[in-house]
Amino acid sequence: MIDCISVENMRQSDAYTIANLVPSLELMHRAAYGVFKAVDWRGNTAIVVGSGNNGGDGFALACILKKHGYNCIVFTVSQRLSQDSAYYADKARAAGIQIEAFAPDCLKGYDIVVDCLLGTGFQGSLRDSYGAAIEAINASGACVVSVDINSGMNGDTGEGELVVRSDLTVTIGYVKKGLVSENAGRQMKRLVCVDIGIVLVREEKKICGPQEELRPGCISCPPWLDMNVYKYSKKY
Repeated sequence: MIDCISVENMRQSDAYTIANLVPSLELMHRAAYGVFKAVDWRGNTAIVVGSGNNGGDGFALACILKKHGYNCIVFTVSQRLSQDSAYYADKARAAGIQIEAFAPDCLKGYDIVVDCLLGTGFQGSLRDSYGAAIEAINASGACVVSVDINSGMNGDTGEGELVVRSDLTVTIGYVKKGLVSENAGRQMKRLVCVDIGIVLVREEKKICGPQEELRPGCISCPPWLDMNVYKYSKKY
């Protein structure tokens, strides 16, 4: 069985871990490395990043891809970056990774497109630049990988007016409630979880695997969820 939690529980657990155990920059690197390990990389990769920490995961991932000899480019939809995201953006520039502003048709011809636009905290309406980027990702024809959650999706309900459609979603820390909803299942083909060492402040529900007996208070495993949790490695 694996844990399934609310967005607020994830926020509190992340904050507790950063305050007491693991610095935020290290957690971001672990998240990016978990995504790196979960994907079958091939050809040329475009990473589309937003202004927040989900975008920081994308910059950190670009550094890891570069280190391992994979071609990648980062497209940004905002000039503003969170503090941790700016740190990895600087590292990406220092590594010689190409970083460009998002533009219409910029995603054509890529083999893999990584969605690092919006995290699980997204609510409300999309800004125009983010909506345009989501539409471009969906029209790219590439294999789409969403990091943590499909951008535009509510992490507690799986709902969203305009949502990235992914071939693979790599969620960070724990599976969020919205990701196992029917709404989410219509937007993703496969979901995996990466354990990066975040300490859970409280348990909510458990997801039972396909071969496990469904116990009271547990959720049955949806067909798009891979129950094998990827664990971060201390040897990057």
